[in-house]
Amino acid sequence: MSIKERFEIPSGFRMWSMGLMAVGVLSLIVGYFVYGNGDEAHQTRFWATLLQNSVYFLLVVNAAMFFFCAVTLAMGGFQMAFRRVTEAISACVPVIGGITFVILMCIVMGHKSFIYEWLDKAVVAKDPVLNGKKGFLNPAFFITWTTLTIGLWTVLGYKMRKISRELDDHVPTIEEGKKYIFKNTIWAGLYIVWFALTVASTVPWLWLMSINAHWFSTMYSWYTFASTFVAGVALITLFVIYLKNKGYLEYVNKEHLHDLGKFQFAFSIFWTYLWFSQFMLIWYANIPEETTYFRPRFEGAYTGIFYLNLVINFLAPLLIYMRRSSKRNYAVLTIMSVALLFGHWLDFYQMVFASLFPDHVSLNLFDIGIAAGFVGLIIYQTGNVLARFPIYAKNHPFFKESIIHYT
Repeated sequence: MSIKERFEIPSGFRMWSMGLMAVGVLSLIVGYFVYGNGDEAHQTRFWATLLQNSVYFLLVVNAAMFFFCAVTLAMGGFQMAFRRVTEAISACVPVIGGITFVILMCIVMGHKSFIYEWLDKAVVAKDPVLNGKKGFLNPAFFITWTTLTIGLWTVLGYKMRKISRELDDHVPTIEEGKKYIFKNTIWAGLYIVWFALTVASTVPWLWLMSINAHWFSTMYSWYTFASTFVAGVALITLFVIYLKNKGYLEYVNKEHLHDLGKFQFAFSIFWTYLWFSQFMLIWYANIPEETTYFRPRFEGAYTGIFYLNLVINFLAPLLIYMRRSSKRNYAVLTIMSVALLFGHWLDFYQMVFASLFPDHVSLNLFDIGIAAGFVGLIIYQTGNVLARFPIYAKNHPFFKESIIHYT
């Protein structure tokens, strides 16, 4: 059997990526003239859409590197057959990270207090809650931590991908293989530590939860992580299935897809556990400063999205992925992966918009168009990285383990 070791970008692949990016750019231009130059409500609408989409898609592609490093630390060999797909998706972090950085800096340095109320010094001075949090919620700390966060995600991710390619043209000896695994493990550990200090704690507080700075939840960061990790695994699954259908990734079989399906299933349940724990405790305590977050979502304008969120992100994976056969079926995996990517995008939508526009839902084509632009960018960047390097890390010491993998 002839093994395809290089990905050649099909014309349709490039056309779709360019088309979606064009939709995104057009939506941005039209949205700027419709919302960006309007009154405060319109400007809030404009920047909220950019914030929601940029943060969501950045955390999704960054989840690919987390998956890569977590499996590396676990000495898992099963992912070697599609490892280059995960690496290629993670290579979107510098690009989308740069876009997100610009958007966040425009909001903070532009003193857009209609997004982050804590940017208004006069309001902070009169508000005891905001005044008590000003040591954390201030422009200097926000800018510094955001720069470090995206910068180190980029640097550490680049280092992991560079290490992965060191063996592309060299078959290591036993001793070289041991040293290689040790070095890989060390850098993966560094990335996981930084991931824990950012995604698992501070970044969701700064970028998202501080939109409503009077409300807080100790589960918020883990909730955000679970949401984007499910979406990240779904994105990996879609690219793996696409490449399989195009005749690539010959060593990937239904066992590998089954494992990706299990990850989606398991972390959908984990996301639901965090969702229920956060909601139940706030509902049961019924403390006014806590229930303000859920009131517009549970019994207000966002009630429909609130329940649709549960149906897509919990009930669907629970009922469909419960069966072993569904996690090994290309069509089911594709449909569910797309559904989960959309479902968690919708979750982020209500996280941002229900805090800024609690009285009405303003979801429209502008939001869909900006999201399409980011999707096109991910497709374009991932395809380019896949085409530049061998599609298999065939000289990796664990590669044989992936070929004979059985679950």
